[in-house]
Amino acid sequence: MTTALLFRDDAYLPVAEATVVAADEAGVVLDRTIFYATGGGQPGDTGHLELADGSRLDVSEAVWADAEKTTVRLKLAADAAPPTVGTTVVQHLDWARRYRLMRMHTALHLLSVALPYPVTGGQIGADEGRLDFDVAEGAIDREAATAWVRAAVDADHAVTTEWITDAELEANPGLVKTMKVKPPMGSGRVRLVRIGTDVDLQPCGGTHVKSTAEVGAVHIGKIESKGKINRRVRLRFGDPA
Repeated sequence: MTTALLFRDDAYLPVAEATVVAADEAGVVLDRTIFYATGGGQPGDTGHLELADGSRLDVSEAVWADAEKTTVRLKLAADAAPPTVGTTVVQHLDWARRYRLMRMHTALHLLSVALPYPVTGGQIGADEGRLDFDVAEGAIDREAATAWVRAAVDADHAVTTEWITDAELEANPGLVKTMKVKPPMGSGRVRLVRIGTDVDLQPCGGTHVKSTAEVGAVHIGKIESKGKINRRVRLRFGDPA
């Protein structure tokens, strides 16, 4: 049982029809979905399923149902009665939340260029995101890094995706910036996200905006020490206070 991942082809699709192929107390599996499943530091999408009678089932989180990450399960409220297999539903994303996550995810890719250090962790939020860097204290210039990211946003670089084989990634280990989280391999190909012609290129399965200009105003907030050579850099929407 494999879910067609519509969000991989069109991250801007907020509504889509689908058929229930499995349903139990753990959640609902559809034959195709616009809901991004939790992974890579990006939270799973929320929203609701619309039934034929106009009623709705709220989706609290989308998660992977299998270790191979081929099937997405939509978690429902604990007291919700799942639809029967074969039911046709209309999926509705919480689009406002998803779009903010897309903007922040793209902004964090830019931050990884502004601060060219190994990445030890990260998390994407609708209001704030963070990356952890393997770098000594005092090495990060907050103002300069913020200015670089904002200039890249203003430059309106195109954000596109492409695919390479597992073998091609293994031959180009420099594409992987994360030290602890490796891109999913084993299916024969790996998805890359490219910003501009040569601003950034790295493996990523998350959702992104089409242009850096869509990110909007961002700035580096707190920089925290998380170890001798580990700095947590928080990126926030808006202008510095």
